[in-house]
Amino acid sequence: MSHAAPLRVAIIAGSTRPGRKADTVARWIHSLAERRDDAVFEVVDLADHGLPLIDEPVPPMAGMYNKPHTQKWAATIASFDAFVFVTPEYNHSTSGALKNAIDYLFAEWNDKVAGFVSYGFNSGFRAVEHLRLVLSELKVATVRSSVALTIGEDFTGQTYTEFTPRDTHETYVTAMLDEVVTWGTALRTVRQG
Repeated sequence: MSHAAPLRVAIIAGSTRPGRKADTVARWIHSLAERRDDAVFEVVDLADHGLPLIDEPVPPMAGMYNKPHTQKWAATIASFDAFVFVTPEYNHSTSGALKNAIDYLFAEWNDKVAGFVSYGFNSGFRAVEHLRLVLSELKVATVRSSVALTIGEDFTGQTYTEFTPRDTHETYVTAMLDEVVTWGTALRTVRQG
């Protein structure tokens, strides 16, 4: 009997702005995820991909990507079974950089699952709600459990640059990752069927 390859989960740092917190939060999630043995976790930082505003002439549903940066991004996303989006809340929504990165692709997202880690002065709840709507159009299932970090409580210092997550968040991270792995495993069978 052959064993399936481990589930691959991308932890996507969803902001590219200077002074962002997404990369720090993504590394924290990764450090907690690495304690698990039911999946392989990797940080995918949008800042490393340098995606311009969408510049593909054909809509992504066609899968006819002709720009090298799009082809690289498509290969990256296609290699994962599940995602954890780390998103700030900007003006009651997610970051423009994350929305742009999502909009570049279509089939590479299909029949996969996503969990969320948000942050903002109001914990980023509205950014997550917007992402749920966007991802549903891309045939991405989303899990109920999420992690919501608050500026002023989980980030301290004069400009809120010190990340000091409350211990209680580890329970939420575990619950969210449990659901991501369960749904990711189930949806992999859908893609293989």
